[in-house]
Amino acid sequence: MGNICIIPARGGSKRIPRKNIKEFLGKPIITYSIKAALDSGLFDEVMVSTDDLEIADIAKKFGANVPFMRSTKNSDDFATTFDVIEEVIKVYKSQGKVFENICCIYSCAPFVNAKTLNLAHEKLINEKFDSVFPIIAYSFPIQRALSEFEGKIEMIYKENLNSRSQDLEERFHDAGQFYWCNTIEVLKRKKILTRNSGGIIISELEAQDIDSETDWKLAELKYKLFK
Repeated sequence: MGNICIIPARGGSKRIPRKNIKEFLGKPIITYSIKAALDSGLFDEVMVSTDDLEIADIAKKFGANVPFMRSTKNSDDFATTFDVIEEVIKVYKSQGKVFENICCIYSCAPFVNAKTLNLAHEKLINEKFDSVFPIIAYSFPIQRALSEFEGKIEMIYKENLNSRSQDLEERFHDAGQFYWCNTIEVLKRKKILTRNSGGIIISELEAQDIDSETDWKLAELKYKLFK
């Protein structure tokens, strides 16, 4: 088979209780990820991996499949994205279903859209990457980062003390939205970021980390501006 979309959404979120189904501008936030996956037309299967019956019900209501519940082992605070992906692929394989490519979309990523999913998928296939995901440029050069200890400020990379910001090479961070992966390569290496990973550059307006109530409000404001 072709592509599977896996949306991880466990019930035990700590910093924002019931985060994965909390209303974001009037709809459970997970539904934005489900809609983007369905709208992309890329997937033979769009499934939600969860240990929570309420999340499962909402996911199914908005068009995703929940063919099985996530294991207890991969529902705690220490389970990684790779752990979830690996479990899902193994269960499907035991049912005789094998997928060439995986796209893991986070459940709290309302800025994900079909266009970016398609661009990343094209890059994965055409350039034969192990994985591809959206990245964002740091707004200030990290080469001029500072550390603070006992009230004293020190430059981490002292060789850049007199460097101009515009002369330093641009650096990026993971947007925390989704990962396209070649199933065979990623499972073989047991990690998503390999030496053969590619990135799709997006702007700061197209993403927002959501780890606190303040982040949530910022994301809603940014979403209204972006959309």
